[in-house]
Amino acid sequence: MGSYDYVIVGGGAAGCVLANRLSANKDVTVLLMEAGNDEKWIWTKIPVGYLYCINNPRTDWCYKTEPELGLNGRSIIYARGKGLGGSTLINAMLYLRGQARDYDEWAALTKDDSWSWDNCFSVFKEVEDSWRGNNESHSSGGEWRVEKQRLSWEILDHYAAAATQAGVPSSSDFNEGNNFGVSQFDVNQKRGTRWSSVRGFIDPIRDRPNLTIMSGVLSDKLAMEGKQVNGVEFIHGGEECVVMANKEVILSAGAIGSPAILQRSGIGDPAQLSHLDIPVKHELVGVGKNLQDHLQLRTVLKVEGIKTLNQTANSLWGKAMMGLEYAFNRSGPLTMAPSQLGLFAFSDKSVATPDLEFHIQPLSLDKFGDPLHTFPAVTASVADLRPQSRGTVTITDKNPHSAPKIAPNYLTHETDRLKAVKALRLTRHILKQPALAPYNPQEYLPGSEYQTDEELMKAAGDVGTTIFHPVGTCKMGEDSDPTAVTDSRLRVRGLKGLRVVDASIMPTITSGNTSSPTIMLAARGAKMILEDHFDQT
Repeated sequence: MGSYDYVIVGGGAAGCVLANRLSANKDVTVLLMEAGNDEKWIWTKIPVGYLYCINNPRTDWCYKTEPELGLNGRSIIYARGKGLGGSTLINAMLYLRGQARDYDEWAALTKDDSWSWDNCFSVFKEVEDSWRGNNESHSSGGEWRVEKQRLSWEILDHYAAAATQAGVPSSSDFNEGNNFGVSQFDVNQKRGTRWSSVRGFIDPIRDRPNLTIMSGVLSDKLAMEGKQVNGVEFIHGGEECVVMANKEVILSAGAIGSPAILQRSGIGDPAQLSHLDIPVKHELVGVGKNLQDHLQLRTVLKVEGIKTLNQTANSLWGKAMMGLEYAFNRSGPLTMAPSQLGLFAFSDKSVATPDLEFHIQPLSLDKFGDPLHTFPAVTASVADLRPQSRGTVTITDKNPHSAPKIAPNYLTHETDRLKAVKALRLTRHILKQPALAPYNPQEYLPGSEYQTDEELMKAAGDVGTTIFHPVGTCKMGEDSDPTAVTDSRLRVRGLKGLRVVDASIMPTITSGNTSSPTIMLAARGAKMILEDHFDQT
């Protein structure tokens, strides 16, 4: 299938940014490869369409976790976007950078100050096109559109008031380095439509003559000669093909896809590879290790005397009005992100920066995919932002069509279990504040019968589910770290011609939703690649 200077494997958040930035240099040729479609489906444009896209093989890889001990033996769905745009086609659209301490921690772990908050902050601004305009914290004119939400719910206003009564201040901006507070989330939307990475970074540049986009191609493994990576072997139309890279192959298949491709290529932990009868071409024991994710604990609160989406969505008249409001104004419930109100708080006084994130919604259901409840209710989900539990991603055979084994190992670390108890108690503390009292909130899930620490740990395992933020499985680090897969310039250690640029390189998870940090790190990665290219020439 020919050769290109740079071959990018994966057209998700990171891959779209890389294709944009690398092809801006007219002296190089770029190939962007995506296993899914060049998706034009209407539900990838209407924000509430995530309800139809998640767990749908058209737009989701439809992974599931292994049965999780910390979730009382449950296996849960593990959505990963499929198609140009990747998970930005199906995610929550919440614009969150994380906290300054996250990036300063990366700098310390890699001994590379270029990953510090101050340096990453400037890249966040560079790619941003914010409704806030140009100021010390934000900018306009970039590719990554950020807007206010186009709907409001009275019940969420009262919940925000209850949070302030519980000691969490109102916030005007979650993205200045310390996100302590309560506020509506900003969202990656444009005039009431989802703003995915393909819309922001690919659609405006599709006609560049030095950029080629191939969708519907399933990457299998890397083409290698010794320690030199020369290309990618992939499946297209049922045929086995290969494309060569003159300069570099860049894996951007995400925290699940990138380690799987490395493992199929014989790059990883020899003990795992030999078990699958895969010849070891390069030993890197950290491939597929260090999986981190945000586990949310869903509390459902029945309320009285106030409107929630449950009543609206269960009424034919309500559905009709929602459709008309969207059709004429691009506003209302069809523009809803999965969560509207955000809250960042401390699990206890010993924590230096907020380590809990709440997603509050004016709706409720038993589990994702089920119909909304018929009674009015609010869901308040709380996540430990910096979990200590670590999981793994491991292929099960040589077949690229086979789903890997995903084992997040939620709540297996004692610190995470204790924090889950604190998080659920804080949720109840907010529930008891005067601002919510007129609506007689009652805990429907997990239920007020859970009171002791042991009972609440059991409840956390029953109601816990992912917010779909897997990171860390090809982490960057120092050469002295035997589990590091890449160096701080995202080059795979011990190999030539190969980098990983996606959420898998994060050594630790960011304190918030992960799509915008992935956009940022991809923009930084592209700069590194071009700097190294020009240094060589």
